Amino acid sequence: MSGNYDFSKIVSLCKRRGFIFPGSEIYGGLANTYDFGPLGVEMLNNILRSWWDTFVRQRNDMFGLDSSILMSPKVWEASGHTKNFTDVLVDCRECQYRTRADHLIEDFFEKKNEKIMVEGKALEELDKIIISEKILCPKCGKSNFTPVRKFNLLFETNVGIVTENQSKVYLRGEIAQGMFVNFKNVMDTMRPKLPFGIAQSGKAFRNEITLGNFIFRTLEFNLSEFEYFFNPEKENIDELFEYWKNEMQNYLLTLGLKKEKMRWRVHDETERAHYSSRTEDLEYEFPFGFKEVLGLAYRTDFDLKNHSEKSGTDLKYFDPETNERITPHVIEPTFGINRIFLALLSTGYEEEQEERTILKLSSNISPYQIAVFPLVKNKPEIVSKAFEVFHVLKKTYRVSFDMRGNIGKRYLSQDEIGTPYCITIDYETLENSSVTLRNRDDKTQIRINLEDIKNFFTF
Repeated sequence: MSGNYDFSKIVSLCKRRGFIFPGSEIYGGLANTYDFGPLGVEMLNNILRSWWDTFVRQRNDMFGLDSSILMSPKVWEASGHTKNFTDVLVDCRECQYRTRADHLIEDFFEKKNEKIMVEGKALEELDKIIISEKILCPKCGKSNFTPVRKFNLLFETNVGIVTENQSKVYLRGEIAQGMFVNFKNVMDTMRPKLPFGIAQSGKAFRNEITLGNFIFRTLEFNLSEFEYFFNPEKENIDELFEYWKNEMQNYLLTLGLKKEKMRWRVHDETERAHYSSRTEDLEYEFPFGFKEVLGLAYRTDFDLKNHSEKSGTDLKYFDPETNERITPHVIEPTFGINRIFLALLSTGYEEEQEERTILKLSSNISPYQIAVFPLVKNKPEIVSKAFEVFHVLKKTYRVSFDMRGNIGKRYLSQDEIGTPYCITIDYETLENSSVTLRNRDDKTQIRINLEDIKNFFTF
């Protein structure tokens, strides 16, 4: 069985096998927070490394950055986030359940097999839909909501050790602003030529109202994105937009996601963020429906222009070919790393009739690429040889060592966490240095000489 399963099985596997744990679990948890476990953090880091290699290291027009999570509140005022970075919420007067009004309405129509998008519509229009459709509270089943109102998503905190002298700051709601405020620093130090990009990965924080769907929507999450600056007089925005759409989609394919599960959705005028004149989302089919994984936005010169005006710092680019100073426009590809992580788990999860569970993860993403086993654990010479092979392979690959239980259970255990290959050290290994090499996906086994192993693997 592939792609037809209860999503709770993935949630259970993640907890049981050390991919993802509920946040603050021993204290009863904190809603909408999760911790990546030993296997989860390996997989997460593999995704992050692959993204950096693809979009930074392998290109000559991209420059990396790691900006601070905390920035001057003036940054968020200039970017428009303190005013416009909002969601719309309603409260149930009966049970005090709070949720996003647009999600409440869209979920209502989805249950009727009707697809509508209401994000960005006026508050009065959302109120009218909730009342006219007599939409019920998902928690108590009654229809008695407060009027729809706006809610800012930025987390507030304070800096300073003396209470009366503390200053309000924000946890970043997006990672883009660090790249805009460092635009001049990158220009002065790296001397780039348009078009070029500034890229970074990091944490972002949003005071989300609607919870659920595991790690899909959380208070704290990992983003990877870049701002690609260009001269609108020299570059065709339509061609540039299509180029980055293809690059983004192709990257997901290299991770092992499926093209037939992808679709692009255009934001209409009411849905687009305040800084964008054109936005499209790449949605992926999860077990709970098509949801956004990547976003591509044309931010024009909104950010650089506003930061230049509000800070008093000249953020123009000097074009040596024309001797003109211009404010570049920017196109922004954004990658939701947590959502990519979840999409890979959802796509790779399979159950076979003989009750074998597999995570078909590509070798560049799986926590381990190889597992090494001694056939038996009561023969010191076999165990010793297995450890020797393990330490040699570990210098090149991500390798696990396991000698618990019987060999069949070890194979099943590695299948469940996505390890592509298992190597078993047995009695024959001691005689001729050959080992059993097992493939995860089709369970085929071959004998191979130890000295040929490195030539066998292509990852």
